[in-house]
Amino acid sequence: MRYILVNKPYEVLTQFTDEKGRATLKDFVDIPNIYPVGRLDYDSEGLVLLTDDKQLQHRLSEPRFKVPKTYWVQVEGVPTEEALENLRRGVDLKTGYTSPAEVELLSEEPTLWERSKPVRFRANIPTSWIQIRISQGMNRQVRKMTAAVGFPTLRLVRVSIADLKVAKLQPGQWRDLTAAEVKALTDDMAAQTAAAGTFKTPAKSEYWPGGVRPASAKPSPNSAGGFNRGGSSGGGADAKKGSAAGSRGASRGGKTFGAKPTGGKAAGGKATPGKTGSKPGPKSAGRGGAGRKPGPAGGGRNGRG
Repeated sequence: MRYILVNKPYEVLTQFTDEKGRATLKDFVDIPNIYPVGRLDYDSEGLVLLTDDKQLQHRLSEPRFKVPKTYWVQVEGVPTEEALENLRRGVDLKTGYTSPAEVELLSEEPTLWERSKPVRFRANIPTSWIQIRISQGMNRQVRKMTAAVGFPTLRLVRVSIADLKVAKLQPGQWRDLTAAEVKALTDDMAAQTAAAGTFKTPAKSEYWPGGVRPASAKPSPNSAGGFNRGGSSGGGADAKKGSAAGSRGASRGGKTFGAKPTGGKAAGGKATPGKTGSKPGPKSAGRGGAGRKPGPAGGGRNGRG
């Protein structure tokens, strides 16, 4: 297994190929079968972790494991305490609120390398640096956060992932993690996995809103609950039979499902007293119960439901 830490330069893609010919990580780390853990914007700089350990890559990329990442951010102006507190509480980005962050105003400019393209300054607007520590991974999150509180980002540098720091790595330089660093990282991820619990996809429910099974759903022998279209309210194999029987009965009677007989006539029509097998009354045709034969005093040969 390889675990590599690289300082991604400004205007370099966090990937190994690009159809448009832009600079990628392959220009700096020519090692096969390793992939970045997460992403860092094209116009941002700093730490990216590369590995062929798929399990660790998944754990570090999965938002529920809350892997903290620390950024040094140069912004226009000097953020007020109110703006900083807003960043700490969470910012409304229109698409949702950010989670609480650790934020502090740096008292002096941090020591960093020169960027390949210098930041454009405006003489009448001062700049300042803040440190932001988050565990989310929303698209361009830090830039959107600072803009939302009125202090747009000019330069963004990721200086740490968990406890891994950029330290003396210059743009484009990389190094392998030490055995101790790998152990600390994997132990931390294992602890977070245990704390978060193992995610399991819930089994498909056999209950449908309104008790009506979708036409595309295949009945299960263990299905339970809800009313079927044929009028059966039970589950399992009996529900399937009831549904089929109800469908046949409703079809024969020319009625739609769930319709009630009109006029209050009994199913099968009114029989002539004292005679068996008599013909149904004039208003009784097709009013039999779904899927049921008429009783002995019912509609005879024409009294099918």
